[in-house]
Amino acid sequence: MTLLRLGILLLAVISGPAAAQDVGLGTFKAWEAYTFQERGKLACAIWAPASKSTGKYKRRGDVMLFVTHRPGVKRFNEISFETGYTYKQDSEVTVTIDKKKIFKLFTEAETAWSYAAKDDAALAKAMRIGQVMTIRGESKRGTKTLDTFKLAGFTAAHNAINKACKAKK
Repeated sequence: MTLLRLGILLLAVISGPAAAQDVGLGTFKAWEAYTFQERGKLACAIWAPASKSTGKYKRRGDVMLFVTHRPGVKRFNEISFETGYTYKQDSEVTVTIDKKKIFKLFTEAETAWSYAAKDDAALAKAMRIGQVMTIRGESKRGTKTLDTFKLAGFTAAHNAINKACKAKK
């Protein structure tokens, strides 16, 4: 995927057509950090593509993980996972960090989200100290997938958006 296409997708996912200029804060291993305007207010995000994706699928879109701060509406560490396919209706995904910490996310269309802000905060905290994160999901056609994200660079990228959006760790 080209960087331009990824940028367009990211802006569409996070802020819709009202997105204005985004400002890069840096690349931290696989993680990209930047700020952007959302409905006239500062927002910050980091994202990374999956380092590995497995499953018996013929075709699949881009697989990416996002963490977003929206200080204008007091929302921090909002985690979303774009899976590249439509999830099975009313399904959950399972997130594991370093083969031990398990989180559940609800699904809607091609995205998985935490159930509550406290879950986002706990997941972001676990990502800061973890090495590898895996996400298991199931498509609407019943295809089971496993996506792996390397967490090296996550803490530095997270620190960059924390500073830019004046967020606490």
